[in-house]
Amino acid sequence: MGCVGVALLENRTGCTHVPPMNYLLALLLPPLSIVLTGRPILGILVFPIWVLALVFSGGLSHPMFILLAWLLIFQSRERAAERD
Repeated sequence: MGCVGVALLENRTGCTHVPPMNYLLALLLPPLSIVLTGRPILGILVFPIWVLALVFSGGLSHPMFILLAWLLIFQSRERAAERD
C-alpha cells in the first residue's frame, strides 16, 4: 500500500509499520533497532562505532545511540503515516 518500514506487524489498514517494541529494543541494542527501522546500511555503520564507544567510554556514550535510534524510529513512523 505505500507504507515504509519492516514488515513486522500489520495494522487494521493492512499497512506494515515498525512496532512500538522497537523503542524498547533501542534501549539495549540501538544498531539492531536501526536496522529494523529499514536502514540496514546505517545500522551496520553504527554497530562498530557503538561497540568502540561502549568499550572506551564505559557506556557513557550509550544514550547518544539510543537517541539516534529513537529519532530514526520516529522518523520512519511519521513517513509511514504520511504515505497512508
